[in-house]
Amino acid sequence: MYVCFMIEIAALRALVAVEQQGSVVAASEAMGFSPSAVSQQIKKLEKQSGVTVLERHGRGVLLTDRGMALAEYGRRILGELEELQATLLADPAKPSGVLRLVAFSTACRGLVGPMLRKLSDASPEASDSGGSGLEIRVVAEDPREAVQRVATGEADLGVVHNWHSVPLVIPENMVHEDLCLDTADVLLNSAHPLAGRTAVEPSDLVDESWISTPAGAICNEALLAILAGLGRVPDIRVYDPDFSTHIAMVQQGVAVALVPRLGRPELPAGVVAVPVANPKQQRQVGIVYRKTMTASPSIRHVVRLLQDVAADLDVG
Repeated sequence: MYVCFMIEIAALRALVAVEQQGSVVAASEAMGFSPSAVSQQIKKLEKQSGVTVLERHGRGVLLTDRGMALAEYGRRILGELEELQATLLADPAKPSGVLRLVAFSTACRGLVGPMLRKLSDASPEASDSGGSGLEIRVVAEDPREAVQRVATGEADLGVVHNWHSVPLVIPENMVHEDLCLDTADVLLNSAHPLAGRTAVEPSDLVDESWISTPAGAICNEALLAILAGLGRVPDIRVYDPDFSTHIAMVQQGVAVALVPRLGRPELPAGVVAVPVANPKQQRQVGIVYRKTMTASPSIRHVVRLLQDVAADLDVG
């Protein structure tokens, strides 16, 4: 027990980062330090604890048994410290500080942008929330990467989506709250034979040429799932991460696309959106954060703002 009091929090944080990221270099990138600085913290930890926590393995490193045990202990300590800072040391009436938020691109446009506008408009004189004391920093990430960032402490809050056909795994140390259902439509050129339909089914789409998000992205997997029940694979001619490109390709008549409504701009002339039926294509949009941040005034304030924005949307 005496040894534990001699261990510095910064050194424990470095070890936990190495365990979570898999290497000293990756841990340094996640923490915003140089690899040598992380290595120095690890050496300090070994000196303070009297045990070897890392061993070389090829060009990388592995945690020793003692290192794994110490990292697990460190996660608990850091979690309790985070919970203390987020609750007892925070003013519940005045959310403040820096909150790191990750969100997928269309949520940045359709949810996060309006939320930031609400936060900016909430001056101390107009609101008891003290919203002007809270700084939000936003990074656009696919949901899987967003979950990983929040789980490891690189971010505080994530806006994610979860297609029913492509489940998103949420770690046990995190909380997930629903925001809204977001429907995806098939976008067609207005001259397309299906453009006048009120809805289409998967069997109507088997011979189409598609533009898709990159292979492995969740929206790409959702597209594959549409035709999976028919034993077919979509004929994807173009891969591009930007839905604006999808819309342009549809307008040019060279492909069809599956594009969610959240954050979707007004469709240009020549492009029509047709819902998919049997099954309807929807993704559940939600918020994730660590359980240790459940009572954080800043987290609760931003969650409420996002819920208010979501309640005003017409995307289901």
